[in-house]
Amino acid sequence: MLIILAFIVLFHLAAAILLFVATIHNAWWVVTPVGQEVIHADLWYSCNSTCYPLQNSHTSDAAYLQAVQATMILAVILCCVSFFVFILQLFRLQQGERFIFTAIIQLLASLCVMMAASMYTAQKDSFHSSDLKKGSYGSSYILAWITFPMTLISGLMYLVLRKRK
Repeated sequence: MLIILAFIVLFHLAAAILLFVATIHNAWWVVTPVGQEVIHADLWYSCNSTCYPLQNSHTSDAAYLQAVQATMILAVILCCVSFFVFILQLFRLQQGERFIFTAIIQLLASLCVMMAASMYTAQKDSFHSSDLKKGSYGSSYILAWITFPMTLISGLMYLVLRKRK
């Protein structure tokens, strides 16, 4: 049982770290203009040698971008909260009870990641200025999609897990 708990804790921590990196790292969108340096764009900034805020990111025209930012931050917060709730429930639950509250919070984090990555996919053209349109998805975008099944599986593991001796 101790090995299973260690695996679940490591899996949850790996998902949280990847989710944190996907939210912060500057590589959701990558543009390589011919003869120029690579431009990386994330949810807040666009960077080549210097960083500048995404065009119109503070206006109502970028409501989708703001929704992606909010859901990714919420996913990180929910993932961290679910880990702390798991640790608390590990010492507080009676034998034989399930980690339902932890599972619900982790499944909500998974839902937030899916919503953010889906919104970014659907509205990526409205986020970027004309010079950034001809790009491709970056590593942070891929990490966001990888963390979706990881947090989903983690939440489902908490549903199945019972506290045993």
